[in-house]
Amino acid sequence: MTALDTTEQHAGAGRLSTLDRLLPVWIGLAMAAGLLAGRAVPGLGPALDAVQIDGISLPIALGLLVMMYPVLAKVRYDRLDTVTGDRRLLISSLVLNWLIGPALMFALAWTLLPDLPEYRTGLIIVGLARCIAMVIIWNDLARGDREAAAVLVALNSVFQVIAFAGLGWFYLVALPGWLGLNTAGLDVSSWDIARSVLIFLGIPLVAGYLTRRFGERAKGRDWYEQRFLPSIGPFALYGLLFTIMILFALQGDAITSQPLDVARIALPLLAYFAIMWAGSFALGKGIGLNYERSTTLAFTAAGNNFELAIAVAIATFGVTSGQALAGVVGPLIEVPVLVGLVYVSLWARRYWPAGSPVTGSPPSLRTRERS
Repeated sequence: MTALDTTEQHAGAGRLSTLDRLLPVWIGLAMAAGLLAGRAVPGLGPALDAVQIDGISLPIALGLLVMMYPVLAKVRYDRLDTVTGDRRLLISSLVLNWLIGPALMFALAWTLLPDLPEYRTGLIIVGLARCIAMVIIWNDLARGDREAAAVLVALNSVFQVIAFAGLGWFYLVALPGWLGLNTAGLDVSSWDIARSVLIFLGIPLVAGYLTRRFGERAKGRDWYEQRFLPSIGPFALYGLLFTIMILFALQGDAITSQPLDVARIALPLLAYFAIMWAGSFALGKGIGLNYERSTTLAFTAAGNNFELAIAVAIATFGVTSGQALAGVVGPLIEVPVLVGLVYVSLWARRYWPAGSPVTGSPPSLRTRERS
């Protein structure tokens, strides 16, 4: 994520820079700092959570915007047509995200948490919230196709606005009723979802597009990619670590005070991320996608929009509810697991032919793209 631009040329096709290899350390420290701060500083969590704009936590929103902007500024928007024309990628992504993903989480939640209805409902909500934010970071670290990630995230955003409320009714009310299981209601408006999408994706996407458009027009592509992009690259790391620290500071007490419940919630989450990522990665190779797009397909299918899931759970069931705790545990498990899968991706790259077409952007969040 923070590799110096020149080191990537010497690191080899399947390796991360020294700073990138230490990413789990930085993330672990950020998680620990957040948890400790949330426990040690009285009233810190409520104080941070009180800073909101129209129900959106301002510190988390700020961290996500800072995190996503450098990556979206690196997208070559003039190449998006090569992604939108790839029907295998687009159709696979839609099926994985909106059919298989929610169904898998429903099955895992009912199988592994049959006696814990609140946590089960919270996990189902997590499964319905498809990722639109941090997946961009994991994809870039694993050297996925940056342009494809932008398109798939935008596609997820549109479907999230359209389908989230309906799928919530289906998986929490209709399907359990048909199967003779307990049902749970979900009260969420399409506007709440659209607002989340507009803030967490729309703002950095527009900013990234305008930056590239006017930067290249004013200074040229060489200057933009060789001088400007490296200068803003570190902010992706800063935003990621800040977001993780604030998130865990907000929820540190809930996580550390209920370790056994956290362990129960973690089990289906671990199974979910492993199955979704591995299945999507294998599917990409099976249908003939190159490494870059197979990686992008896998991470966009495995990741979840924890910001939306937590917001929906709190708004519907309350901040101290089991549903909200399940949403909070989501990133506690997702962040380290998907970081680990970045390394698995780079290791698995050897199984793609060396001469296979490369449509993705060069690796590392700070790597310079060359014309």
